[in-house]
Amino acid sequence: METKTPTKTKEAFNSQLLIKHILAQSLRYGPTNEIVYRDINRYNYLELNIRVRKLANALQKLGVKAGDVVGIMDYDSHRYLECYFAIPMMGAVLHNVNYRLSPDQLLFMINKSDDKVIIVHEDFIPLLVEIKDKFTSKKIIIPINNVEILNNSKLEFQDDYERLLASEKDTYAFPELDENSVATILFTIGTTGKIKGVSFTHRQLVLHTLGLATAMGATDSRVSFRSNDVYMPLTPLFHTHAWGFPYLATLLGAKQVFVGRHELFMIFNLLENEKVTFSNIAPSMLQMIVKYPGLKKYFKNKWKFIVGGSGLTKELALLAEKAGMEVISGYGLSETCPVLTIGYLNNRTDLTSEERIKKRTDAGTPLPFVELSIEDNTGKITNNPNSIGEIVVRAPWATVGYLCNQEKSKVLWHNGYLHTQDIGSIGNNGILEVYDRMPDVIKSGNEWVSSSALESVICNIDGISEVAVVAMPDPKWVERPYALVVLEDGEKLDKEDIRIHLQRFVDKGVLSRWAIPKQIDIISEIPKTKAGKINKKVIRLSLVDSMDKK
Repeated sequence: METKTPTKTKEAFNSQLLIKHILAQSLRYGPTNEIVYRDINRYNYLELNIRVRKLANALQKLGVKAGDVVGIMDYDSHRYLECYFAIPMMGAVLHNVNYRLSPDQLLFMINKSDDKVIIVHEDFIPLLVEIKDKFTSKKIIIPINNVEILNNSKLEFQDDYERLLASEKDTYAFPELDENSVATILFTIGTTGKIKGVSFTHRQLVLHTLGLATAMGATDSRVSFRSNDVYMPLTPLFHTHAWGFPYLATLLGAKQVFVGRHELFMIFNLLENEKVTFSNIAPSMLQMIVKYPGLKKYFKNKWKFIVGGSGLTKELALLAEKAGMEVISGYGLSETCPVLTIGYLNNRTDLTSEERIKKRTDAGTPLPFVELSIEDNTGKITNNPNSIGEIVVRAPWATVGYLCNQEKSKVLWHNGYLHTQDIGSIGNNGILEVYDRMPDVIKSGNEWVSSSALESVICNIDGISEVAVVAMPDPKWVERPYALVVLEDGEKLDKEDIRIHLQRFVDKGVLSRWAIPKQIDIISEIPKTKAGKINKKVIRLSLVDSMDKK
């Protein structure tokens, strides 16, 4: 379409959306607010800005130039935050390395991204030692810790991180980049278990930060995030930019607190001593926190959470609420930078407890500039309220494709929408409800059974600590639910007790009769991935194997 565009004045400056502008803003709202690392280190935003420039100088001296990739393998720390800025601001690319993956997966990521430099905590040195002979290019290794204690690790090191910074000047002229320059890359493991790389530009990260700022600060939500909050991330900084909140906290100049390795005793010490008010968190970590002995004595302020990574159950939301916490859900993918929606709950007093908990657990309302739709089972894109199908999205911060994988990129973006592989619906009020992952939906006859909804109901049975539900082949109905259940210590529930409990939900119309599992196995442990999530792929393979043997 031909439109009218302004006549460009020769002298006019073409401003770009760059990460360096996020950092610059930190000196305007809270230059003396602190960045805290465990009980070891603290400094303010004035020093953060200086250290970012020193890091850029150190990397440049090591030969890092625009377009080069710098990986980091560290726990959540002030150093990681410095890398969030220095590396992309100098025109290089930050590789957020997931150190929880297997050595083979780690090798794949490092070779695929072609890291020139790797900044590494001493705890992860053995991982690099194991794979170093298979690197496809020479790596410059910068240890976090004193280089002397690492000399016997069979890796060649540059000087350690702190001494490199100490010897550098504190001025650096960060260039005016094209806002569409790649700023970060990360790797995601989808439902297939195959690793795929995604990248994000300066423009995408800035817009994502502004979208978060609007959603978290401009509404009257009970879970807000503003410059007077004290932020402590409880999802790793390597995990899709910790959902973008470190960038938002820096934009606002808010105090940031980093726990390093996620240990409960340290989390609660920092909560008490630093007066933390806001965290982003996965349900599994929230579960551990609400059960922590003497939880309430650590509260100095209201502790607010945005919960994501997997669905927040009504049971867990209720436990958190009873503990005095404010929780809401968020939804997104590694491919979407990641946040697409955030729950909205204000201070209305006319809501019933059930209505309030539902608002906490719904995936939420789309951020500004996010366009959500549903693709039905015929492949048609629809915006009809309450239509059920695959959630598809368009957003300015959604990745444009997978690294070096054009075939999978086309699948991801077919019909011009990014396909999430999640089943859900969008209500009349625009609120997203996520039912299940597509591979986890159980197609029984003409019914779709949500494995996650069924898991939530089973988990609510007294005496059950954990449950996983997958589809098992059925000659008549195509698929039926299969449940693995772990009991709490000392419990003596049997399969019939579970079926009787589920039948009550069928009688109430909460579950369809097809949701009662065809088979229930009570076991001692459910298979997990290295990231601690239930490994349904392994469960399915084990199920097929056992059926073949019968």
